[in-house]
Amino acid sequence: MSGKSGKSGSNAAGQRRTRADGDAVGQGGSFAMIGLGRMGANMARRAARAGLTVHAMDASAQARELLRDEARVRTYANLRSLFAKLASAAPGGEARVAWMMLPAGDAVERTLAEIAPMLRAGDVLVEGGNSNYLDSQRRAREAAAQGIRFVDCGVSGGVWGLERGYCLSLGGAPDAVALIAPILRALAPRADAGWLHCGASGAGHFVKMIHNGIEYGMMQAIAEGFSLLEGQAALDLDLAAIAALWGEGSVIRSRLLELSASALAEPGALDAVAPRVADSGEGRWTVDEAVRQGTPAPVIALALMSRFASQGRADVGNRLLALMRKGFGGHAVEPDR
Repeated sequence: MSGKSGKSGSNAAGQRRTRADGDAVGQGGSFAMIGLGRMGANMARRAARAGLTVHAMDASAQARELLRDEARVRTYANLRSLFAKLASAAPGGEARVAWMMLPAGDAVERTLAEIAPMLRAGDVLVEGGNSNYLDSQRRAREAAAQGIRFVDCGVSGGVWGLERGYCLSLGGAPDAVALIAPILRALAPRADAGWLHCGASGAGHFVKMIHNGIEYGMMQAIAEGFSLLEGQAALDLDLAAIAALWGEGSVIRSRLLELSASALAEPGALDAVAPRVADSGEGRWTVDEAVRQGTPAPVIALALMSRFASQGRADVGNRLLALMRKGFGGHAVEPDR
């Protein structure tokens, strides 16, 4: 195999540090968090509760209000006021850290364009959304031309991250990752576990993309298995109890199985949800990458296709199939309801 395994260990970034941690996150251990959605707000809370000062910005007054009583979190309505504060907090020219948690795509591009004039050489810009790693490589090159250190960070942990910590995969120059190490220790499940400098620019988001592709396949397998259990009505199986059973010592125990057990335990939970599964984009990018490499990834690809089918994108084809059967064999077709 050509894959590299020598980077094992949760704090590989620590092996490449070039500066002491004491001056790594600005004066007073502070940094900026831009974007206070479900992930960004809880990351700000976790970092603040670990002793860091978080200058948090979001255009939504409601988002800011939810952090009003959080000690060590200062909120701002716009980027200009945020960066004015950062400038006064770091007058000596030391590196400032701004961490973006925004939806991938246009929101990131617009914010980067607005931030660019406010940054100065040596600053560290962390992009923590689910961005395409190819975009992250381009953004790193553009930032480097301005003297800005760009870090792409894949963030996993969902709504439980505040309590349990976040899994963080990082791409960028070693010195940039070293500068944000105190933030990573605060956000991760443990100071020495749950964060990894994966490689050069783009590596963090590439690793997160593959993580999410694997997630598609795992979710699909669990869903299909419980469909089969439900289909054997004669056995009168308790699906919630089976999910809980498999969560104790089984080789397929996982956080996804825990979530399944919780959902199935709610009476009528399945009946209340439409059988439509969205895809956020990373599954598509993973399959695109498989095609580019010529590396087979059939489980991930089929899981993605199943999501497309749930969105009604198979309806035209299925109607045509029914009409073909009617045409060559006289088979009856059902009217659309």
